[in-house]
Amino acid sequence: MRTYLAPTLPGPASAGLLLVRLVVGLAFVFHGYPKIMNPTGWMGPNAFAPEWLQAVAAVAEFAGGIAIMIGFLTRLAALALVADMLVAIVMVHVPQGAPFVGMGPGHPASLELPLTYAAVMVLLVLAGAGTLSVDGSLARARKTRVETVDVATRPLTSH
Repeated sequence: MRTYLAPTLPGPASAGLLLVRLVVGLAFVFHGYPKIMNPTGWMGPNAFAPEWLQAVAAVAEFAGGIAIMIGFLTRLAALALVADMLVAIVMVHVPQGAPFVGMGPGHPASLELPLTYAAVMVLLVLAGAGTLSVDGSLARARKTRVETVDVATRPLTSH
């Protein structure tokens, strides 16, 4: 269980994951905030998604961004955000003929940003939040509790 929550990574790797989580998580919070203010109508009257799905996306981006930043239920939040980005890519960017890299003002949005966000979220699904996270703290607390119970329940042996 501990490995699933926060695998033991060297300090620099956990620090790197923390930096990535803070930057990308904050970006998701900023993207999600206006959506969470109008969760069932942020796509407008001609939306491809029903209201309930718009609300799911709004919550995924806003709450998921916060969860990513603090490293709480990181893999679950990252998985939701991968799905969110894939829907954006398939339903918005690809139909608009978006190039991989943006061509500037007046051109369709590029695939660059949602693909980058999706790739970072896949990284977090696979690697977890690292030790500098709520998940890491919970994993350490669980390990301490399991070791304490193990020592307390171990039979005494005579030598």
